[in-house]
Amino acid sequence: MLRVLVLPFLAVAVASCTQTTASISSTAAIAPVAFAAEPQLMAGSGPAFAPPAFYAFCAERPDLCASTGNMRKMMMTPARQRELREVNLLVNRQIREVSDMEKHGQEDIWGVPSTAGDCEDFAILKKKELMKRGWPASTLLLTVVTVGGEGHVVLTASTDRGDIILDNRTDALRDWTSVRYNFFARQSQTTHGKWERIVAAGA
Repeated sequence: MLRVLVLPFLAVAVASCTQTTASISSTAAIAPVAFAAEPQLMAGSGPAFAPPAFYAFCAERPDLCASTGNMRKMMMTPARQRELREVNLLVNRQIREVSDMEKHGQEDIWGVPSTAGDCEDFAILKKKELMKRGWPASTLLLTVVTVGGEGHVVLTASTDRGDIILDNRTDALRDWTSVRYNFFARQSQTTHGKWERIVAAGA
């Protein structure tokens, strides 16, 4: 279970996520994203500690931990939207969700899954697949949310049409403002290896 603690001036996320794929819906996978007329982008407010397992994973795969670069937003073309749909669906269908305890015998292990993993593993593999298709790492941000008091990890694709969520709970792509999660923290686009707390929609 991903536990999220809020301390003065800092946000802390620890441990691993809960299992969720029982609620996946495939019917929305082919539907286009319903973009807002005026995109609202995530805004940060101060630093957040990354989940501890993030640092161990980054020591092994710094390429997949990268989040800084010249491009902050990918231009959303029909082809790019199709790539998001294809990758979200591909990973959700190919990877079986299991807890870290079941897979590794301990909690909170991040990695690139081949056949099974938990929510952050899904998000990491989606980032890897989109980078292979030409998406800069700086536009693909691992993101911690909370739902029902429990932590969960998704991938945020930052685009000129808004921040799009790729989630192992659903095959649908969703604008972050339409997702019923409490958005907590995500990788920083300005400082390598750092995370920032998400507080509101911004310009």
